[in-house]
Amino acid sequence: QVNGKFETTDFQYQDGIVDYVRELSGENALTTPVFWQTERRGRDRADKPDYKVKLSVSFCFSNTVNIIEHYHNSSWLEHGGSPEKAMRSAFVSAIDAYLRQQGKYQKAESKITWNDIQDCLVFVSNNFSTQTSYENQTKKAINNKFVQEAMTDFLKSQMEVYFIENPFDAGKIAEQVLINKRSRESAEKARLNIKKKLSGNVDISNRVQKFVDCRTKDTERRELYIVEGDSALGSVKLSRDAEFQGIMPVRGKILNCLKADFGKIFKSEIITDLLKVLGCGVEVHDKRAKDMADFDLMNLRWNKVVICTDADVDGYQIRTLILTMLYRLTPTLIQRGYVYIAESPLYEINYKEKTWFAYNETEKTNILDELGDRKYTIQRSKGLGENEPDMMWLTTMNPATRRLIKVMPEDVERTAQVFDLLLGDNLSGRKDHIAENGYKYLELADIS
Repeated sequence: QVNGKFETTDFQYQDGIVDYVRELSGENALTTPVFWQTERRGRDRADKPDYKVKLSVSFCFSNTVNIIEHYHNSSWLEHGGSPEKAMRSAFVSAIDAYLRQQGKYQKAESKITWNDIQDCLVFVSNNFSTQTSYENQTKKAINNKFVQEAMTDFLKSQMEVYFIENPFDAGKIAEQVLINKRSRESAEKARLNIKKKLSGNVDISNRVQKFVDCRTKDTERRELYIVEGDSALGSVKLSRDAEFQGIMPVRGKILNCLKADFGKIFKSEIITDLLKVLGCGVEVHDKRAKDMADFDLMNLRWNKVVICTDADVDGYQIRTLILTMLYRLTPTLIQRGYVYIAESPLYEINYKEKTWFAYNETEKTNILDELGDRKYTIQRSKGLGENEPDMMWLTTMNPATRRLIKVMPEDVERTAQVFDLLLGDNLSGRKDHIAENGYKYLELADIS
C-alpha cells in the first residue's frame, strides 16, 4: 500500500501455457513444446442443449520430467475427469498407430500402455465451456461427455498431422515410449520371478486357507499338527510353541482316499491343501498313481506330522481318513517314520490342587485305586476345542509331557489290510468282521 492505494502486480506467461510447459520441462526436453487450440460446439446428450467449448493444450516429451495438469474455466482439476480420459485415449491411439506404421514393434510384441507414455510426457490443458458438469462437490474433476469426445477427436487428428510434419521428433517420441515399455515389462517379469521363487520356497500361508505356520525354517525342528475344525485350531494355536509347531485344520469330512479315484481325490480342496502344506510337491494323475511311493522327501517341510483329533468316535474316524490319505498318496512318510498320532486324555481327575490325566480305562482305574476313598472329581475330557491352553500344552503339545504314537513302518502292510477291510469295497468281509468283533465296542457305539 502506497499513499493510501494498493499497488498490484500481474504475473503471467507471455505465451500462456506454452511458456508454462517450457518451464516445467526444463532445458533438456526431447521435443519442443507445441500449442494447439480449437473451438467446438455440441451436447452431452440428445435431450440436452448445445454448449460451446474452447480447447487449449500444450505439451512436449522429456526423459527426465513427467507432469500433467488440467484446468477448466480457470480452475485446476486435480483429478481431471473428461480431459484426462480424452488425453489418455488420444495419445495411446495415436502413438500406437505410428509405431505400427513405422514397424517399430518387435514380432509378437504387446501394445504400449498409457503408463509408457505418461512417464515421458509434460502436458497442460486449459479449457473453457459454457456448461460444466462436475463429478462431485469438491469440483476436482468434470464429467462432460461432449468435452471428452471433442478433445479426444481433436488430439487424435492433431497428433497425426504432428507426426507427419515433425518426423525427427516423432522418432524420438517413439523410441522413448518403447524404452519405457520394455523397461517396465522387464522389471515386471523380474518382480514376478522373484515373487514366485520366494512364495515357493518361503511361505505358503497366503495360499492355504487357515494354515498357521511356525517361525523356524529348520526342518529338523518343525512339527505340523493336523487338527479337526476351527475350534480345535483356536485351542491348539493358543497352546502351541509358535517357534516350531504349525497347524493345519481339516475343514469338514475328508474324502475316503482308499475308494475314490485320483481324479476325484485331487478335486478335494482339503486334500490338495494338506499336500501343499506338507511340501511333498506331489501332483498326481492316474497314470502316475503307481509311482506315489517314490516322491521326493527333499521338499518335505516337517520333521513330524502329528494327527491330532478328539478322543471320540468322530475324532477316530477323521484320524483314520487322514491316515488313509497319507497311506495312499504319500506312503513314504509312513515308511520313513514321519507320521505320529497325538494321544488325547479320556479323563481328567482332580484331587485338591493336583490333576491326573488318564488316556485309557486302565489308567483311570489305577489312578482311582491310588486315590482310594479320597474325595476327588472326575470328568470326561472335552473336545480339543474346549480345552484350556495350559491343559492342551501339557497333554498334547509339550514335547516333554505329551504322548505321541509313532506310526511304525512295519505296521504299513497291516494298516493297508485293515484299511482295505474297513474302508474298501469288500462288503462281505467287513460284515463278517463286525459280526465277529463288534461286541467289543458296543460301549463306544453311538446308538440311539
